[in-house]
Amino acid sequence: MKLNWSDVTPHRIFLDRRKFMAAGAAAVALPGLVRAQTINARPSPLSTDQTPNTFEEITNYNNFYEFGTGKEDPARNAGALTTDPWSVEVAGLVDRPGSYGVEDLAPDNALEERIYRLRCVEAWSMVVPWIGVPLASVLAKVGVQPSAKFVEFETLVRPEEMIGQQRAILDWPYREGLRLDEAMHPLTILATGLYDQPMPNQNGAPIRLVVPWKYGFKSIKSIVRINLLEQEPVNTWKQLQASEYGFYANVNPQVDHPRWSQATERVIGAGLFGGRKETLMFNGYGDQVASLYAGMDLSVNY
Repeated sequence: MKLNWSDVTPHRIFLDRRKFMAAGAAAVALPGLVRAQTINARPSPLSTDQTPNTFEEITNYNNFYEFGTGKEDPARNAGALTTDPWSVEVAGLVDRPGSYGVEDLAPDNALEERIYRLRCVEAWSMVVPWIGVPLASVLAKVGVQPSAKFVEFETLVRPEEMIGQQRAILDWPYREGLRLDEAMHPLTILATGLYDQPMPNQNGAPIRLVVPWKYGFKSIKSIVRINLLEQEPVNTWKQLQASEYGFYANVNPQVDHPRWSQATERVIGAGLFGGRKETLMFNGYGDQVASLYAGMDLSVNY
């Protein structure tokens, strides 16, 4: 049985979150965390029936180096980011290149709720109720040309608002990419919200990629450019350290990171004595995506 987030979130947490949101002034102390607007998105049969993490856990434990390297830095610093107006440039091997607003790519009447597992390459995990649209629907709008084989994504560069970009932590802008068949897969979405809220700044506002069977760093945030290419694009982490971060980055418990095991994961919100759980191949989405990699040596193309 596939459930909506309100069905699977414990009632106490649901009520507590409503009280928190009603506090209003708390938004000043936690920039980017709470928005007044709510979103009605239809539930998707592709959602997991696992209980999502709380809104507070999801928005206060993040990797978003544009706002700092600590897990709490994005929530602390992302309030400075201006997300309206916002446009995404679509370029390369497409029939209708141009600058598109978020509302053009993900109109309100097309939004779906996708409750997905998220597995970080750092061996922690959570469950997030994203709101968004299939990336395939966006690519259909712009018309993918037959020679296109890959999709490249690029994050905003605005160091005056993204304090982490004031240091050469990474080679800005952050870039990621997918093979075209991965991008067109029904599980791959462009997300513009979580729970019933517009996307918080620290989670990648106003629009980000979500690819649930890959390690989290593949799901690039705050996208300003989508480029269709014939050749494999350069990815930030692979460019920085190819021996540790591959292009495919599929969740694979049998292939360890050079500096730690990927066999198990720490579940955010499980508590001090929650222990670790075994990591599933493709983050548990193997039935849907394993065929994409038939014939590939996953120990190399992880």
